[in-house]
Amino acid sequence: MALNLINYQKKQLMRTLLYFVFILFLFSACFPTKIAPTIKEDKVMVAKKFKKGLPKRNSFIFEDPKNENEFYDYINYKFKLDNKDVQWNVPFIVNNITYYLSFNEVERTTKTINLAPLVIDAALENNNLEPVLENSYTSRSGKWYLVLTVNDEEFMDCLKESYVKRDEIVVFLRQLRKEYLATSDYRSLLFKK
Repeated sequence: MALNLINYQKKQLMRTLLYFVFILFLFSACFPTKIAPTIKEDKVMVAKKFKKGLPKRNSFIFEDPKNENEFYDYINYKFKLDNKDVQWNVPFIVNNITYYLSFNEVERTTKTINLAPLVIDAALENNNLEPVLENSYTSRSGKWYLVLTVNDEEFMDCLKESYVKRDEIVVFLRQLRKEYLATSDYRSLLFKK
């Protein structure tokens, strides 16, 4: 009799523990359906492969931790553009050759499906109650990226692997990225040469 009672208590404890683990799994379970890429420093790739709607040209891409339009302000002050044609065909010189920089700010999102709200609302509907967590079925968070393209005088894609001066341009773009990320007062760029 005492042995049966001990076995019964063990089964109850295991069942309770199993329910606890199941509920813990349920509330922490979320499955990603779309994942925003992580770019440690920068990457050169075809812009259209990175984000639909961008040109089918090679581009210099990096993650932008700053607020929206800060790169616009940076380029505007660095190249003294006075808010004219800041995003398109900004001239710059590398080794006495003029190139043209264009850029886009794009967002890539991570989307997840959350199981807990789905299960809770299903249980509520089974009891003839209205679902209350419909807005929590999915969650979304995004990262912003800067996508830079470079052309020469003949509108050739200067970031294409076969372009002769590609490495020099990538070095310039890396310096540009580092300066942008390190600068907070863009007006100070007006006094730099």
